[in-house]
Amino acid sequence: MPNYRKLTGEQVYLSPVCTDDWRAYDRWYNDDELAFFHYGGRTEVSPAATGPESLERLAKSKDTFSIVDKETDAVIGSCEFNYEDKENRYAKIGIGIGEKGYWSKGYGSDALRLLLEFGFNVRGYNTICLNVFEYNKRAMACYEKLGFKRQGVWRETLIRGEKRYACIHMDMLASEYFAGE
Repeated sequence: MPNYRKLTGEQVYLSPVCTDDWRAYDRWYNDDELAFFHYGGRTEVSPAATGPESLERLAKSKDTFSIVDKETDAVIGSCEFNYEDKENRYAKIGIGIGEKGYWSKGYGSDALRLLLEFGFNVRGYNTICLNVFEYNKRAMACYEKLGFKRQGVWRETLIRGEKRYACIHMDMLASEYFAGE
């Protein structure tokens, strides 16, 4: 199944994950720089891709989207609702631009706007939150620009060698989102 425009922004559209894109996802997962910024690095070696079946679970999910460049139809990243509490209308999200040539050019902000619009307007969440490591200044600036507020710090949550890093918890309420529209 090819990518299609489920939610369209200024620079990107969000599409359900397509198993044909497994090579891009595998490349991103195995990139140490991406792992450091998006996942806090990893201590284990990641497995080799097994082909399109490596994305089958994500392709069936209603919570994960590929981020696709509107002009070229190139898959450049992914975003997701990775936890939800339906009773309390609360969700946790994650986003990553895997193609480094798209960093710091507004593609992540555009994708995140679409995810927030979907979360607040379609799914009816009251609170959407995310976590970011303190050294990811570019991501924090993006989140704050879109209206996320810092709500807490988990000190020394990530240890890599002799370095210790905090994890920042950020969130946005539906009332804040709708007030900013």
